[in-house]
Amino acid sequence: MKKFALLIAGLGIATAALPAAAAPWQNINQRQAQIDRRIDQGIRNGALDRREAVSLRSEFRQIAQLEQRYRRSNGLSVGERRDLDRRFDALSRKVRIERNDRRDRNDRPGRR
Repeated sequence: MKKFALLIAGLGIATAALPAAAAPWQNINQRQAQIDRRIDQGIRNGALDRREAVSLRSEFRQIAQLEQRYRRSNGLSVGERRDLDRRFDALSRKVRIERNDRRDRNDRPGRR
């Protein structure tokens, strides 16, 4: 009976950890589309100025080019996918910070 209880407890822990690790993963194309959409929205609603948008788009293109290099060499390895995820996480944070920096286009330095 103790073995059965330990087995059930072990399975419970394993299944609880599995969704937590798998849930945040998103398809790379989905992540790219989501970040691109957030940059577009920031431009349209004035949360991003031209300089911010150019900088974010430049970083976005660099990551997309890196992904293409990775894919050309026998597809994406686990390490390459992790690297892309890390880079997309960082870019996503930058987009969030720039969109929410409480400055609009009329509030930029040098403008009155």
